[in-house]
Amino acid sequence: MRRFLTIALTLVVVLAIGWLATPVWAQEGGNNPGQALFLYTKYPSQVTEPGKTVSFPLTLKTDTKAQIVKLSMKELPDGWEATFRGSGRVIKAAYVTPDNDVTVDLKLEPKGDVAAGDYHFVVLAEGDGVSVSLPLDITVEEKLPPRLTFTTDLPTLKGTPTSTFRFNTTLKNEGDETLDVNLIADAPPGFNVNFRLSGKDITSLPIEANETKRITVEAKAFGLIPAGTYPLKVIAQGGDVQAELDLTIEVAGQPDLKVSGPDGRLSGEAYAGKESPIKVIITNNGTAEAHNVELSASTPSGWKVTFEPKVIENIPVGEQAEVTANIVPGEKAIAGDYIVTIRAKPAEGSNASADFRITVRTSTLWGVVGIVVIAIALGVVALAVARYGRR
Repeated sequence: MRRFLTIALTLVVVLAIGWLATPVWAQEGGNNPGQALFLYTKYPSQVTEPGKTVSFPLTLKTDTKAQIVKLSMKELPDGWEATFRGSGRVIKAAYVTPDNDVTVDLKLEPKGDVAAGDYHFVVLAEGDGVSVSLPLDITVEEKLPPRLTFTTDLPTLKGTPTSTFRFNTTLKNEGDETLDVNLIADAPPGFNVNFRLSGKDITSLPIEANETKRITVEAKAFGLIPAGTYPLKVIAQGGDVQAELDLTIEVAGQPDLKVSGPDGRLSGEAYAGKESPIKVIITNNGTAEAHNVELSASTPSGWKVTFEPKVIENIPVGEQAEVTANIVPGEKAIAGDYIVTIRAKPAEGSNASADFRITVRTSTLWGVVGIVVIAIALGVVALAVARYGRR
């Protein structure tokens, strides 16, 4: 009896394992692999947006028996329409053979306004005494409206009137559609603004959905502008949406020096080996006071130049300072024109310079000596003629 119970229990376990290992086919007429019908798709659950048609490629397969398989929707939510297509034509059935799988496209199209949410569908395939169903799911998500964002980590930059102000910005398309974006700058007077992407100047660009672009905004003044704060607004415009970014340029004052002589003259006279003073005018045409302006000069070989004063403590905006340049040409300098370059260097800002033409004159003392020598020579000749002429 015990042996019989053991054999019976073993048989039950074997049958149970065999049943679990056999594929489950949803079919009518019994579990007969020779008449099995398979229906499947690779992606049974999809996400879409309102108003979009969803396509499911379906595959029909039979085990051994060729048969005609009818297709229908066992479950179809309200507001949806289903269409089966084969080889581009609307169909209601397909002929399936064991050695030839059949592919059918199922189009699920919303009619009217379908609200966002989850929708469940069931496809029914009915063959020769067998049927199978395939559940499908569609999630409808609201389409994100078009939206642009324009940001930067450093909205304020400081510099001088000659600086190039470079703002590193981020432009992002947070919508679900590609946008063709135009870039516009509302620049303060006196400034030129360029947009650069990957080292190239641009005025527009396409941005795909959820894409980010790194754009450099470059601003530079046309000329010397007053110190102050200048607002700069940049606009990204794509279709009916736009994003604005407010930037600020802070320009610090800068001296702008000019070196010249009285009345604008850049010339003077000097004598070889002697100190000759000339007046030099330093004018500040900039936007900030010039501090600790140091004077220097470049001269021909053997020349010397000293300044009184050597350093100017300050030159206010729009004003000037007068300096004396004591020029000493070389001892062996011959008469003629020479160039002496005089420079003015402020503690902050750029240098200024001017070339002065210095005319070297022959000393009057040497002229007198020459005349005396000539007179003596003439006297000697006259005496010689007088003495030897009588003989």
